[in-house]
Amino acid sequence: MSGPGGRMMMGPAERSMDFKGSGKRLLGQIAQDRGRLWGMVAAVVGSVGCSVVGPKILGQATDLVFAGIIGRQMPAGITKEQALDGLRAKGEGGMADMLSGTDFTPGEGIDFGAVGVVAIWALVVFTLAGLLMLVATRLSNHIMNGTVYRLREELQGKLSRLPLSYFDRQKRGEVLSRATNDIDNIGQTLQQTMGQLLNSLLTIVGVLAMMFWISPLLALVALVTIPVSVFVAAKIGKKSQPQFVAQWKSTGALNAHIEEMYSGHTLVKVFGRQKESAAVFAEQNEALYRASFKAQLVSGIMQPVMFFISNINYVLVAVVGGLRVASGSLSIGDVQAFIQYSRQFSMPLTQVASMANLVQSGVASAERVYELLDAQEQEPDAEVPERPEQIRGQVTLDKVAFRYEPDKPLIENLSLTVEPGHTVAIVGPTGAGKTTLVNLLMRFYEVTGGEIALDGVDIAKMTREELRGAIGMVLQDTWLFGGTIAENIAYGAAREVTRAEIEEAARAAHADRFIRTLPDGYDTVLDDEGAGVSAGEKQLITIARAFLSDPVILVLDEATSSVDTRTEVLIQKAMARLAHGRTSFVIAHRLSTIRDADVILVMENGAIVEQGTHGELLDAEGAYARLYAAQFAQAVAEVD
Repeated sequence: MSGPGGRMMMGPAERSMDFKGSGKRLLGQIAQDRGRLWGMVAAVVGSVGCSVVGPKILGQATDLVFAGIIGRQMPAGITKEQALDGLRAKGEGGMADMLSGTDFTPGEGIDFGAVGVVAIWALVVFTLAGLLMLVATRLSNHIMNGTVYRLREELQGKLSRLPLSYFDRQKRGEVLSRATNDIDNIGQTLQQTMGQLLNSLLTIVGVLAMMFWISPLLALVALVTIPVSVFVAAKIGKKSQPQFVAQWKSTGALNAHIEEMYSGHTLVKVFGRQKESAAVFAEQNEALYRASFKAQLVSGIMQPVMFFISNINYVLVAVVGGLRVASGSLSIGDVQAFIQYSRQFSMPLTQVASMANLVQSGVASAERVYELLDAQEQEPDAEVPERPEQIRGQVTLDKVAFRYEPDKPLIENLSLTVEPGHTVAIVGPTGAGKTTLVNLLMRFYEVTGGEIALDGVDIAKMTREELRGAIGMVLQDTWLFGGTIAENIAYGAAREVTRAEIEEAARAAHADRFIRTLPDGYDTVLDDEGAGVSAGEKQLITIARAFLSDPVILVLDEATSSVDTRTEVLIQKAMARLAHGRTSFVIAHRLSTIRDADVILVMENGAIVEQGTHGELLDAEGAYARLYAAQFAQAVAEVD
């Protein structure tokens, strides 16, 4: 597919997946909010610490209750050792061994006062854990929203620094998908994983420490299943990550197709391409479905597998713990606490595993965003920019050369001087380099050789803002944004303008008459497609916008291509009046519109083959005369 100037359009850039690198960069984005991050870590550590201590406290309450029940069944006035000896004498050695780990007093029941104190402590600890987790969640939300905010800012800044060539190579919907869907997915991933992931990892560490404190043997039993969990998580993660990359790539392709078909829906219907469009949509939708299904299927296996491993861990701890209680090595409260810790240990492992698919999806989106952020930018403005003492509008091209592709020259050795206030018309066949010449003047592209100067200063040494501020441009493809007609016209001014100035510009462009016929006049709201006004009326609005900018140089790229003949004549008269004292570049296919130009340039294959006035070029009977004759013959044929 060809772009401006006949160059080839390329698809989205491909590169290998870099999960580790993209993940590190995303963590770097998060780490920019260090104050809140350390606060969140402290709150999570405190919350996890309280949550980890809680089961041990509850285990003490269980021991107190159990000791009271046992003590009440024993005769008063004897010691614990005497009671255990009595059980052994009766042949109940197993019971005696089990009770040896219990701190009971024969003849005394449950100490409800001590149980109450322990319960209060447990309530305080768990309440504190909840409050600290609330603080951590709030800080996590701040960090997550700040990270996404900064990413959007970086992306917006990047888009403004990218050269026009980047957007020529990329599908618009693909770029939009990275700036919207992928950023949203990163935010959703951070929201669902950031605080919870840290909490789960710290819980694993804290619970493991408590488990070793209570019983090293049981802790080692619980750890048996960890290598299995890690192995399963790594295997599933390795298989699911490419699927998530494919999912978001398919999403971008589908969005690009939808955007193209929506913006061109009229042409799709005119040429009867609904079935083809629907077929492409169905194909890309199917590709997205397959990629999403595979990604979710593979990553979805993680949680049930981890849950199964967790249950195996639970059974092992229960069996070994029961044997340790029976031998008197552990109290029932310790085993109860340990079983709770076992659950607490398995749960975060399962959570971490289940969050793996979210993390993989988020990092896949981050990689696409970073790919855009890493795209080559346009050359920066000069550190010490130059500017003309007075911008009068003299434009000089000195041996200018340009090529889109290194091995395909488009413009070679082009020299031209345009005096202030002169109107220069540029004509020639499609692909001759007419629009490219204007793009070089605006510094949308940089010349590959030679120099373009404005009033004696190389435009490459000027800031783009100052250069473009001196130029008003009206393109063949109109662009309107969602807002009133008055706001669309005022968009061309670099300062606040009054309604009177807006209306004056509209009158100059002969747009005032049709605007006043609309229900709300200048306050009529347009959408970004300009629905409600014709193509010619949209063209008039954009011309009024250019007039309001009061530029030194006017660039009109087929600016009257969408208006009727009568309106075209009126616009030509208005432009002739407004062009007084301004340098004008007019790209036109209809040669009847440029008869009054001071000089007409005829371009072929990137070179100026003829230049002169309308009459001089007709007398020369060269390329311009042939173009004019061809259009005249066509006009006669149309009349006939």
